[in-house]
Amino acid sequence: MTSQKVNVEFTENESTTKSTFKKRKRGILKKAHELATLCDVPICVLINSADDSIPEVWPSTEEATKVLSQWEMMPEMEKTKKMVNQETFLQQRISKATESLEKLWRENRELEMKVLMFSCFSGKTSVSHINKNDLQDLGCVTDQYLKDLNRRIEILGTNDVSGAGAATTSNAMPMLMVDLQSSSAEFYNKIRIRIENTLNKKRE
Repeated sequence: MTSQKVNVEFTENESTTKSTFKKRKRGILKKAHELATLCDVPICVLINSADDSIPEVWPSTEEATKVLSQWEMMPEMEKTKKMVNQETFLQQRISKATESLEKLWRENRELEMKVLMFSCFSGKTSVSHINKNDLQDLGCVTDQYLKDLNRRIEILGTNDVSGAGAATTSNAMPMLMVDLQSSSAEFYNKIRIRIENTLNKKRE
């Protein structure tokens, strides 16, 4: 069962605030302990609370002082090498989300054009009824599909088959090659030519 998504905003109810504070504090200290144990890194946590005048220190004041002293002794370049502010952090997240969105858009567009391509091959869609933008993308997808097909033909033709089934396979291979070259490849070429002709007419 998935946990319910928490709405991150300030709670006006005082008892709810205190309860949430205690729960989140335990979670932070647990994660700090796991990070220090699993990764063997020096770590300390200081937590200020409105109910306590003295901050809570984890794992101890002595250990926290040691960690902070090590931090102060580090060169300034080492301190700030991977440091980002809120604005930079958000910009990085936006940039990654934008790249992911563009990648998904390209993949969806390619799948859409493949569906359109096979629809043209089957005669369900006429190339002349496709708009100019779709024709350009369809032409690229068809060309790539034709290149992949020719590459597959070359692989099938250059593979040496040995063993008991070699004779049978070698006899069947030329038939397969002829079939691919004479039907599929030729058909793709015809569709690509029709796309190019239609594009040229729409440009005139």
